[in-house]
Amino acid sequence: MKTWIKTALAGIGLLAATATAAHADDLQSIIDAGKVRAGVCLTSEPAGFRDAQNLPVGYDVDVATLLAEKLGVELEIVEVTGSTRIPMLLANKIDVIICNITATTERAKSVDFSFPYLRTGIRILVQKDGDITGFDSLAGKKVVVGRGTTGEAMVKLRAPDAELVYIESPGDAILIMRQKKADAYVEDSLGIDWIAKTYADQMMSLPDTYSSDPITIGVRKDNPSFLRWMDLFASTFVSSGTYNEYYTRWWGTTPPTLNAVW
Repeated sequence: MKTWIKTALAGIGLLAATATAAHADDLQSIIDAGKVRAGVCLTSEPAGFRDAQNLPVGYDVDVATLLAEKLGVELEIVEVTGSTRIPMLLANKIDVIICNITATTERAKSVDFSFPYLRTGIRILVQKDGDITGFDSLAGKKVVVGRGTTGEAMVKLRAPDAELVYIESPGDAILIMRQKKADAYVEDSLGIDWIAKTYADQMMSLPDTYSSDPITIGVRKDNPSFLRWMDLFASTFVSSGTYNEYYTRWWGTTPPTLNAVW
């Protein structure tokens, strides 16, 4: 009997060890690999874009660079889009999402989110010669949205009769709006305000902000140590003043107030 019990316990221990190895927390895996793969959107200036030398730059690139520095590992920037960032994370093609992703209860079913490292809100970009004043006047209008974004969800909720024009990147939205193939673009204020400022001759951002959205870092589920570390990173990033420094560098204005926790 004692021999059977010892054999059974040994078997259980082996299974536990195997399960632990198979589900090793990403934090230790990244440290062991000496590299973190950050999924960053590079078509949304100034959050993430490519400079004249085709190098990744922008607010999110700076955040990813600091994150790798704090982890003590090499940074690999992997370009993602709004529609590919979560699938690429789940497919283990990236380790973290640093791509202007809003934490929502729906997304939280498939990925985990850190404390916010940025805050934004939904705004509407319109043609200056148009007659749009808010969501109430979008019925029958062509409205640009990114597929799977909070902007798309809000248009469907508040302007169900609008004609949606889907894009893969803010660059596509700029082109469509510049060519006057759409009447409005609904997205977060970080991109909308920059586009309005850059193309002030043709477009403007309406004054209302329709949400207050936490922008976070996305990680795979079942990684408690990594998520805890990421919370500490994001919280320290905000409380240390680095958030203010980076935001001012890229947007040229004082950032929205952001608590170091939810």
